[in-house]
Amino acid sequence: MAARSELLRPAFDEASPSLGRFVINPHSCSYRRWHMFLIMLVLYSAWASPFDLSMEKAASIALVVTDLVVDVFFAIDIALSFFVAYHDTSTGLLITDCRKTTMRYLKRPCFALDVASMIPLQIIYQLVTGKRQGLWGLLNLLRLWRLRRVSKLFARVEKDIRFNYLWTRLIKLLCVTLFALHFAACIYLWMAFNYKIKELTWIGNQIHSFEDRSVWFCYTCAVYWSITTLATVGYGDLHATNIGEMLFSIAFMLFNMGLTSYIIGNITNLVVRETSNTFKMRDMVQRVSEFVSMNRLPEAMREHMLASVQLRFRTDEQLQQEMLSELPKAVRSGIMKHLFKSAVESCYLFQGVSDSLIVQLVAEMKAEFFPPKANVILENETSTDCYIIISGEVEALTTLADGTERHVKRIGPQGMAGEIRVMFSIPQPFTIRSRRLTQVVRISHIHLLQAVQPNTADGYIVFSNFIQYLESLKVQTKDVAFVSDHLWNGNSMVLERATEVAVDESKEASHKMLPCKEPKRVVIHEQLPNATSTALHPSPGKLVLLPDSMQELMKLSEQKFGKAVRGILTVEGAEVEDIEVIRDGDHLFFS
Repeated sequence: MAARSELLRPAFDEASPSLGRFVINPHSCSYRRWHMFLIMLVLYSAWASPFDLSMEKAASIALVVTDLVVDVFFAIDIALSFFVAYHDTSTGLLITDCRKTTMRYLKRPCFALDVASMIPLQIIYQLVTGKRQGLWGLLNLLRLWRLRRVSKLFARVEKDIRFNYLWTRLIKLLCVTLFALHFAACIYLWMAFNYKIKELTWIGNQIHSFEDRSVWFCYTCAVYWSITTLATVGYGDLHATNIGEMLFSIAFMLFNMGLTSYIIGNITNLVVRETSNTFKMRDMVQRVSEFVSMNRLPEAMREHMLASVQLRFRTDEQLQQEMLSELPKAVRSGIMKHLFKSAVESCYLFQGVSDSLIVQLVAEMKAEFFPPKANVILENETSTDCYIIISGEVEALTTLADGTERHVKRIGPQGMAGEIRVMFSIPQPFTIRSRRLTQVVRISHIHLLQAVQPNTADGYIVFSNFIQYLESLKVQTKDVAFVSDHLWNGNSMVLERATEVAVDESKEASHKMLPCKEPKRVVIHEQLPNATSTALHPSPGKLVLLPDSMQELMKLSEQKFGKAVRGILTVEGAEVEDIEVIRDGDHLFFS
């Protein structure tokens, strides 16, 4: 009773009395445990029901009592089913009204079948008539209706990522095959025991007085013939000898063809699914090799291409991008924020900026992987993207006059690459090459500008951080003459101007670095003049600077005139809905 009272509880703690006093939440742990207990009883019924039909002489008091106890548990489940909440297919809501749950269960065909499979009709018939079950014993097979619970269990487990899909499907196929063998064996035995001339049966033709042999000997022979028929082996030692057995064997072999096709198709699908990614990688490698041969590319470039392709499949980079693209933008932004926000905050260029700018940048970032010795950026290319190193390490290289490469510096996690091109709008001064497996996030030039331009203070911080980095980089590369000539001398005017802007903290310098709009001056009046008034402006009004938003303009009017403002009108009486349409020198009236 305690377990049942736990099941019969409100689905929601705040449910109103109009929804029904008791209801079973189908997602509760208690109901799931009850359901799993019934699954164990279903497995017993799947074995016992055909076995009881075929081996009447094996029926004992213990077996009959066990069947009755199992039927009692399923009778309890029928009573509980009247109170199980369900999801409305049209709205997706959980229906918790007891009246609706009861009527829904009564109207479904499963209610009649549940009741019929629960009643021990064959026992009642034998007690009333005193005769053997005969054809009435087939009613015992109604209990197999309970197998639908096992089918639903497998359907749910296949969607549960905690279980391996391959092994789940294989276990399901094995269970179907074993049940088919058991069921066919029991039907063969039932036909042999109920045929009038025992010698004209499949087993009586080979084993005389088989009805006097043990139960398990007869069952073993039946399973042997069933599995040889299923496997289409047919040794010939056992075969159908009467019309009934022939007809059932025909039906069983037709079923076997379908079952065999189903098993082969499923296993083939599972194998192909497990190896599909390997086939795709091999196909891509083959295409890369053909492309290299056709264009006569160097061997080193071929190795880099193959390494990139293999890394792409090993890290499932494409699958990750496809999965993220299918998610809502808010969810996608939240994932990127969780993964890369700390790395962006630790990056020198964005230290000290506002959290809103970090969120805007992270939302549109794209993660990429580079194998060892792969070029992330080439010197003098016009790439408009910069990169933040998440893991791994890259090195900056420069090409000398004789064509050899010179090491400039190493860049580790939370470092940046390619930002000089983005900030100065010049060709890339360095080649950036990965030293080992490296993960980076890419920021496009356009997205960086769109995020920084509306935030003047953040733009000043970003530019100041960049100038400080350039000064430190100048000290680090002072021994590399080619770098100094290429980067510092060629951009001395840019660097000098940038340094001047970064040091000057005045508002005028900030405006020069990030241009802003000239403020607008408007005249505000307390109310619109009457139609009978001869003066265009009955009151002189007050000259103010136009704020940045309609809300701030209304607050300013309330401070000046001491009245609540509901709307803003022009001289012509038109209502203003957007702050951007107001021009310099306009007269505004408040209602």
